[in-house]
Amino acid sequence: MRASVERAGEAKTQPAGNARTVHEYLGYLRVEKGLRPATCEAYARDVEQFAEQLEKRSALLLTATEDDVRGFLGHLRCNGVDARSIARKLSCLHGFYRWLLLDKKIDHDPTVTVEAPATWKVLPKSLAESEITEMLDRTAAAARTPDTTAGSAQVVAIALRDHAILELLYAGGLRVAEVVTLRVEDLHLDEARALVRGKGDKERIVPLGRSAVEALTEYLRRGRPALLGPGMQAVLFLSARGKALTRQWVWDIVRRTAGSERKASPHMLRHSCATHMVEHGADLRTVQRLLGHADIATTQVYTHVAMEHLKRVHRAHHPRAKRRAAAMSEPVQAVQE
Repeated sequence: MRASVERAGEAKTQPAGNARTVHEYLGYLRVEKGLRPATCEAYARDVEQFAEQLEKRSALLLTATEDDVRGFLGHLRCNGVDARSIARKLSCLHGFYRWLLLDKKIDHDPTVTVEAPATWKVLPKSLAESEITEMLDRTAAAARTPDTTAGSAQVVAIALRDHAILELLYAGGLRVAEVVTLRVEDLHLDEARALVRGKGDKERIVPLGRSAVEALTEYLRRGRPALLGPGMQAVLFLSARGKALTRQWVWDIVRRTAGSERKASPHMLRHSCATHMVEHGADLRTVQRLLGHADIATTQVYTHVAMEHLKRVHRAHHPRAKRRAAAMSEPVQAVQE
């Protein structure tokens, strides 16, 4: 009886220990790493999900083993979690246990021998160049709508804003959080560039093409003044009420512009920017600097994208590849005995 009471008391204290560890990790991410609140919360959710799995057997994050990590990933896979999400959660746990090691809270990292299977290396989804062109042409046409009716000034301003956002997402490969936090003073359109603050408040210079510069110039000249409210707003993109746009608003803009036939997202435009650059011969180091990737390994996924593009071109234009493709597409005739 006494032993069971002791075990019950221990089980009650273990979850509190996990919660305290996650809370300390959140403080590290916010203060030392300088990550945005939304990013910190996403990391915390992934760690808490692993902690919940451990707590089913009254275990702690500080005493987790490699088998615990593998079991957690297997549990996710059995419950239909997609490969990209599982890989992200594993990456989060890698970072969490590296922090515990550096802080001398543990002596061994249980994730160090756990690797993502090759099947998890999913190519990022992107839009075709023709799809991007259609989206941008559509928003450009809306932005050229003449201001002839009462109250249409704000309608045109919103159209100019939406077109400028899409041009910026595609031209610079920006994250949606980078777009909504961009300030007017961060634009240097005379030099065709913008100062962008990425993850961890790291700054980078993003070059802008002619189309993006023209769209942003028109938005600043005719669009933003019509949206600007009584209070001074330093942020570049404003809502109809003169407030800073939210990330959800940008998601809605992209989805609405893409139409119901394709589930597009701001991140898909970022991937499209990188994919199309690599397909046209850009080197990975350039793409890495443009996207703001801390590690070149993150950018290397686009080499697979370039290879897939090369294969498609080869099959379409090489005479023997075309013959092979045609032969493979012909129905196989059954042999009559």
